[in-house]
Amino acid sequence: MTTRRRLMFGAAALGAAGIGVSRLLDWRMARGARAAAEGDFEIVRTEAEWREILTPEQFAVLREEATERAFTSPLNDEKRKGIFHCAGCDLPLYSSEAKFDSGTGWPSFWESLPDAIGTKQDRSFFMVRTECHCARCGGHQGHIFDDGPPPTGKRHCINGLALTFKPDASSS
Repeated sequence: MTTRRRLMFGAAALGAAGIGVSRLLDWRMARGARAAAEGDFEIVRTEAEWREILTPEQFAVLREEATERAFTSPLNDEKRKGIFHCAGCDLPLYSSEAKFDSGTGWPSFWESLPDAIGTKQDRSFFMVRTECHCARCGGHQGHIFDDGPPPTGKRHCINGLALTFKPDASSS
């Protein structure tokens, strides 16, 4: 039989859990901005400077490690030859030669350009993943998984909002 005491205890426990989850999510959002600011990157800007340069959606992805919704980026369907650059600092990150259709809804590449991408362990959402970021500005790009095609077997699953595309002159 449910007593008033049990009901109140249960409500208090649920409330405390909700506050804990809320604080965890707030911490996660702030962690991305702090990590980039504290990192040893060639390009370092204040939060206000990043907000001036980036759209709100790009800021959320690049500086707060958000993820765009699957199948929303036009770059997912980009087929021309060219180079994908960091939307934060314009560093060339990926060649179209390494792009493939992973079916996941995000632009995917089997390798980055040399020295373009840095990585760190991401333990968010109760899993362990490899987060990847721009080596020059620390902007969050996405994650790297071990289910890609040869020759690397890697899948760099990248937010389209974190990228800009510059087609080769012959592709325009």
